[in-house]
Amino acid sequence: MFKAAGPISSKSTGDQAEALALQYLQRQGLALVCRNYRLAGGPRARGGEVDLIMREPSGTLVFVEVRSRASADRGGASASVTTRKQRRIVLAARHYLLRLRELPPCRFDVVAIEAGRLQWLKAAFDAG
Repeated sequence: MFKAAGPISSKSTGDQAEALALQYLQRQGLALVCRNYRLAGGPRARGGEVDLIMREPSGTLVFVEVRSRASADRGGASASVTTRKQRRIVLAARHYLLRLRELPPCRFDVVAIEAGRLQWLKAAFDAG
């Protein structure tokens, strides 16, 4: 699925995985709100990032982390969304929500792409 003539960077692989996840979610009826929303960190802290912010037809705002792995080694794509990574996503999501006048229902999903297979994990983690 992600084959190229020469070596490809992890950034390129990540971009391809995000594009694939975006297309899939749009086919499921979600609308793109924002892509790669980043919260800048201070000089010693890393900010958070949300790969995709989508909206369901019901109005629920969905913060999506996209992970891609070539194999299931070391737990695979979904297991790579560690507690630390979740905290960074939640931090960025909270920052994004501060910009809104009204807070919509929200959830955190993961799209895991592993060995060419896509799995959409709804409500994969929460903000707590």
